[in-house]
Amino acid sequence: MPLPLEVYAERRRVVLDRIGARGAAVFPAAPVAMRAADVEHRYRPDADLLYLTGFPEPEAVCLLLPGHPTDEFVLFVRPRNPERETWTGPRTGVEGAVEQYGAQSAHPIDTLDQKIVEYVGERDALYCAVGRDRAFAERVLGWLRHWQQCRPRTGKGPTALLDPAPIVHEQRLIKRDEEIDRMRRAAGISAEAHLLAMRSARHGEPEYAVEALIDHTFRRLGGNGPAYPSIVASGINATVLHYTANERTMRDGDLLLVDAGAEFDGYCADITRTYPVGRDFTPAQRAIYEVVLRAQAEAISVVRAEARIDDVHRRAVEVIVDGLLDLRVLLGERAEILEKDLYKPFYMHRTSHWLGLDVHDAGAYKEDDGGGRRLVPGMVLTVEPGIYIGPGCVDVDPRFAGIGVRIEDDVLVTATGCDVLTAAVPKDPADLAAVRRSVGP
Repeated sequence: MPLPLEVYAERRRVVLDRIGARGAAVFPAAPVAMRAADVEHRYRPDADLLYLTGFPEPEAVCLLLPGHPTDEFVLFVRPRNPERETWTGPRTGVEGAVEQYGAQSAHPIDTLDQKIVEYVGERDALYCAVGRDRAFAERVLGWLRHWQQCRPRTGKGPTALLDPAPIVHEQRLIKRDEEIDRMRRAAGISAEAHLLAMRSARHGEPEYAVEALIDHTFRRLGGNGPAYPSIVASGINATVLHYTANERTMRDGDLLLVDAGAEFDGYCADITRTYPVGRDFTPAQRAIYEVVLRAQAEAISVVRAEARIDDVHRRAVEVIVDGLLDLRVLLGERAEILEKDLYKPFYMHRTSHWLGLDVHDAGAYKEDDGGGRRLVPGMVLTVEPGIYIGPGCVDVDPRFAGIGVRIEDDVLVTATGCDVLTAAVPKDPADLAAVRRSVGP
């Protein structure tokens, strides 16, 4: 359900104030993605437009005009069309954009080119992200060419095209209470799905059976569906970071890596657990698993206000390097391994990313001094170390070959430390083994 209109109004006010009276900002809807022929993928709104307006339909544009006497917030939308609505469902329409979403003015989307010239023609700068949709970017360049051609006679028109991301994305990075509530709901739905998967995965069944159970649970419990394609990776597939085929038959002796998160009201969860397909870990699997588990616990302990996000990654790397040295998967001097990133054949990704309306959510990871971003209350990030001993890892003890482990939780930065939103999903190896032993043949 959309948030109260005053929440969106407060968000827009921040953007309006930052742009200033000589600027204007345009936020287009995401284009419809075609699956095949005349079949569309399920529509997912652009996160910036959703954040600022709550408007969920395609073929829409939000125009913000700071200081305009009557129309600071304008929506361009598809008009009502009974014939089309018979095929694709009801539309909000122009009147609904005003009544339901609080636009001060609304117009049919096919008037955008004409109206944008009227609304923006006397401003100095246009804020618009042009890297996402090539067709819309060409449209924006057409407006700029028009203003450029008219300027010698009128002396007016935008001369600068600016990216709104430093304004909008920095605002999105800090979650308000109503956003955190939705992220907790997404985490709860995701946790239930992971628990069901842990109790259901069996030798001889395909990975996609677990995927189907997870995705079904997301919808059954009120989620929008998966926040990203669910990863159900058994055996050697667990060493492939973004494996999504989910076609292999699971076998006793495999590890099963499940990376899946639900979306709820547009907000995402992102959880990974790794556990045995059989009743328990092998000694080699448990040894690697416990290194990753220690790395995650140590990394989460770093998450607090004023810590830097790079510190979270650094601590995870240190623990993984120490663990792999102890197991003699890595050989050499610790300092050299850390300095030269010699651990990367086994741990090649970062430990954290922002989480929110997007799975890899908006917001910069670096500060002006070049250091990692300092954490502040309201940020939500993943903590997801892993070890992957895939086919390219040569000269490794054969006991460890083919093992892939990742453990991921969603962590909210609080005023007093942090809150693991996804803590309901077991990850202690004894707890996992207890769940797996309860699974029938």
